[in-house]
Amino acid sequence: MSASVCNRVLQRTTQSFLFSSRAAPAFSSPFLSRAHRLGPSDDEMYQRTSMSIMQKEPDGGIMIHSYSARGFNIDGNKVLGPCAVLPPAILQWNVGSHEDITEESVSLFHMLEPRIEILVLGTGERSERIKPSVLALLKRKRIAVEVQDTPNACATFNFLISERRVVAAGLIPPPVSTALETTQQ
Repeated sequence: MSASVCNRVLQRTTQSFLFSSRAAPAFSSPFLSRAHRLGPSDDEMYQRTSMSIMQKEPDGGIMIHSYSARGFNIDGNKVLGPCAVLPPAILQWNVGSHEDITEESVSLFHMLEPRIEILVLGTGERSERIKPSVLALLKRKRIAVEVQDTPNACATFNFLISERRVVAAGLIPPPVSTALETTQQ
């Protein structure tokens, strides 16, 4: 009998709760309601956002725009021959080929302050092996090295700069492609 009395009381309270004028609708959550307006208390949950589309950010870093057999176009500056790109500077690099990359020629990369994280080396037309002593020196100085052909090294450098990494590049222009030369017979 006490169980039946409890059931009746429970049914009456739930019915009065469901049909009460004070009862909130089932979809009263601000996340489920389409008509919810943001109030001052919601400011912490909903922050304004902004985005820039196809807009160069100020101080975005040096970008390599093009390369040729004669040199590079770096942010509108024409650089002839091999170069060292050390944001924010562009320097002539005294190397003729990948064989000229020595401990002395990479010394300018590990003397920089702030210390660079990654050195991207473009070795010309194709990726070439760098002397193990050079790689060991850069490893001791805690500089990661990425050795690639020059076209890929330029793209890698641009990507790392856009990611705001502390990166430098040593680039050797690729030779003139023989596939594009025409001969007269």
